Order: sequence, then C-alpha cells, then structure tokens
Amino acid sequence: MRSLLLALFLTLALPASAAPAPIRFLLTFDDGPAGSSSGNSTVRVLDTLARNAVQDDIKAVFFTQTRHWHGGSTDVGQALIRREAADGHVVALHSATATHANHRFMDTATLDATLQNGVDDLRGLTGAAPVLVRPPFWAYDAATLDSYHRHGLQMLLTDLNANDGKIWGVNFSWHKRSNMLKMLTATRERWAAGAMHTVDGSTPVVVTFHDVNSYTARHLEEYLEILLDVARELDMPVAAKPFYDEHDALERAALASTIRSADEHPRLPGFWNWLWQ
Repeated sequence: MRSLLLALFLTLALPASAAPAPIRFLLTFDDGPAGSSSGNSTVRVLDTLARNAVQDDIKAVFFTQTRHWHGGSTDVGQALIRREAADGHVVALHSATATHANHRFMDTATLDATLQNGVDDLRGLTGAAPVLVRPPFWAYDAATLDSYHRHGLQMLLTDLNANDGKIWGVNFSWHKRSNMLKMLTATRERWAAGAMHTVDGSTPVVVTFHDVNSYTARHLEEYLEILLDVARELDMPVAAKPFYDEHDALERAALASTIRSADEHPRLPGFWNWLWQ
C-alpha cells in the first residue's frame, strides 16, 4: 500500500509534458505592391484584411519590391506602401530592383547596394527602416544572409505556401484546401514535437501569399476560412484571435521565426527546396 501511495505521489509530483502552445497564423504577402490604377489587387487584399467574416483588422507582413517597374516605383505603389504602414502592417523588403531579381546571383557589392536602396526607400516612405527581408525565389546562401545582416535585416521564410505566385494564362486554383492541409500536416509534426517558437503564448505559423495575384485578392477571405478549417481537422488548437491584429506583436512573432544562420536548413516551398537545398 505504501509503495502504491509513493508511486502515485511521484507521478503527481513530476511535471507533465507541456502541450504545445496554440497556433496563430502569421500572414505574409510577397512581390507587391501592385501598381495598377484600377482593380488593384493589393488594395483588395488590404481591404479584406481590414474587414472580413473571419477576423477584422488582421495585420500582415508585406515583403515589398520598392523599385519594381510596375509596382513600388510607381506613384500608386508608393502610396500603397505608405498605406500598409499607416494601417499597422509590418512593411518589409523583398527587393529594390526593377525586376524580381535573384539575390543569390548578385555579387556582394551589387546586392549590398540594392539592399541599401531598399532600406532607404522604405525608411523614406514609412518613416522606419525595415527589419525583415525575404529573398526572391527563396534563394539565399551564407553570403546573402551576411549581406542581410549587415543592413539590419533578418530573413523570414515560411511554414505554409499558398502556391499562388504568377499563374500564366489561367488564374485560379483547384487545390487551395488540399495544399494547405498537406503543408499544415508537415508543420504539425514540428509543432507537436515542441520544435517551433512560442511567442506571447502562441506558436506563429507563417503563411505566404502574393498580393499581386488577383485570384488571391478575390479569394483571400476563403483562404482565411481554409486555414481555420484545416487546423480543426488536424486537431491543432488556435489562439483566441487566430490571426495577428497588432503591429508589434506581429513583428515579435516574425522575428522569432527568422533564420539566423546559414547552418540552419529549413525546408523551402516545393520546387525551390529541390533547386536551392
């Protein structure tokens, strides 16, 4: 009897394995802003984030192309970057070249010059230097990462990817839900193993879209519903507010999820993992 009581006492006294913190979806958008004067997809994305049936006032990270010929270099694009900042989103850097140029293929001097241009552009437009960067085509190496750090930039990749980049000819998707389910299933393994960061009581799950994609802009509310649906299907508890709605909390979560060293080898989205890793 005494031994049974002792065993029970020891069982109760031992700390239980802590359950992973509930997840919170951290939305990011690449390649914008769109430069169109009418039917602008970035405008529609911003409007949907502000008002939708899932959660109003969602804040996101926008990885901007500050000098793209049909985006950030235009009056429309620059006004949208200012709006992103004014609306409380985190404005980050994607590139500061006329096209979607690959950072990994640039020599150090050229990359450093473009990064400085991007930092200066965003400081001028928003009043603050960016702290986050995402490489075009997900392409980086140790030298690229060193250049980012010299300019005060931390690199954020992704956990989930909507696979909504440029779609030539026909602009739609048959597999929005199955794609998110597949990627969140893989992310669930890391979450359940306690291998993901906890920030402010939640586990950030980074999701990537493209605000220059008109299909994404039209269907963003549906994407938000899909994210919650697949989380329920996988029995992953979601924070009371499933999406970030405050700039500083969003930035803290994003910074905690960044890649600090080239020794880390996170899985890149789809084809890019095969190409670069």
